[in-house]
Amino acid sequence: MLIFDLIVIGSGPAGQRAAIQGAKSGKRVALVESREVLGGACINTGTIPSKTMREAVLHLSGFYYQNIYGINYRVKEKIAMADLLFRVQHVIKTEVDVTQAQLSRNGVEVLTGVASFVDPKHLRVVNSQGQTDLEAGTIIIATGTKPAVSPKVPLNGKSIVNSDQILQMQDVPKTLIVVGGGVIGVEYTCMFAILGVRVILVEKRPRLLEFADAEIVEALSYHLRDHRVTMRLGEEVESVEEAPGCGVVANLQSKKKISGDALLYAVGRQGNVDELNLPAAGITADARGRIPVDAEYRTSQPHIFAAGDVIGFPSLASVSMEQGRLAAAHAFGLALHSNPANYPYGIYTIPEISFIGKTEEQLTDEDVPYEVGVAYYREIARGQIRGDTTGRLKLIFHRESKELLGVHVIGEGASELLHIGQAVLILKGTVEYFVETVFNYPTLAEAYKAAAFNGLNKLARL
Repeated sequence: MLIFDLIVIGSGPAGQRAAIQGAKSGKRVALVESREVLGGACINTGTIPSKTMREAVLHLSGFYYQNIYGINYRVKEKIAMADLLFRVQHVIKTEVDVTQAQLSRNGVEVLTGVASFVDPKHLRVVNSQGQTDLEAGTIIIATGTKPAVSPKVPLNGKSIVNSDQILQMQDVPKTLIVVGGGVIGVEYTCMFAILGVRVILVEKRPRLLEFADAEIVEALSYHLRDHRVTMRLGEEVESVEEAPGCGVVANLQSKKKISGDALLYAVGRQGNVDELNLPAAGITADARGRIPVDAEYRTSQPHIFAAGDVIGFPSLASVSMEQGRLAAAHAFGLALHSNPANYPYGIYTIPEISFIGKTEEQLTDEDVPYEVGVAYYREIARGQIRGDTTGRLKLIFHRESKELLGVHVIGEGASELLHIGQAVLILKGTVEYFVETVFNYPTLAEAYKAAAFNGLNKLARL
């Protein structure tokens, strides 16, 4: 029996930060990972591979240089999956090494194997060498999620795949059906569309990314259509079958049939809780494998916490990191505070989307008087230099106090650019800050000044 102060299950973003916070608090910490490599889905199959693939797609396709050198400009004429995977594997290896070094440097003991509860304070870890029993006064569950499955979609790992399997495809398909208009589905839709793949996106809701600002999503939808993406919104898949010879056919509930060379099923994710034996710990998960927690990330057992994707929305790596850190801090009585209302969102579509604060729809529902200022990349020198003339930055501020209420950006570099607005919003600054501040020239940050002038000019006319 090995005894620790803290046991963390899962080495993804939440698990890593929880383990390191526990170690920095002077506790003896063990981290249990079922994979042979560290990093969880974030590094191995999800965030890092998909974002690296996006960079490879943008580079090899020459996408952001086509406005300057012509639409036929390419870095590589025929792009294969192997070209994309070359960059992906390099980044994954580096990230795994960095994670291992961070845990080792902080004295976290890493155990490989599948963990399950024996009782609320004891875990059993099973691997190819046998089993090990562990005990701890505090346990943090950070097992993440896996792609949801459906009996309607028979995955075969070749032509019918989920987001964990898509990089295993042998060839770039000529036509791809994407089922699911959430973050994962839309991100992969963009990547393959830029590669010249004819993509058909099926989503049962009336619009994409319902939690984002409607104007920004409409701009993204315009770009998708401009790259020959067919969007079947308000449609649901009834069944999927392999076509005779090759290809895939998706049968919709509206009796439409859609054919393609391959199909990506990206409808939701399921919590990784099947092997945890949660009943032995006195904990239950919902039908989607999500574990309920309170504001301090405690489960129904006061000494057992959960953080990251396994607790549900927003399922962002950046947020999971913070949740893991906070869970460990609360477990050991540290006074750390963080406001989820101020967490930024980054969606790595093409063009990129990032936002923080309120949307126009939310403020309208709350009867808050607001004004909007917009700046377009095409009017900013750096936008022309970079070849991105389609982006825009949108500031939403209170009409009377001028306090910044929301920042919404679509365009390359959006997730980096947003952090300027994030700082002003968290510090309850006004839109006048951007007018009175000098930004480096030429930079995309100048868009803040242009958007602020645009919004304040509207107020002046009133």
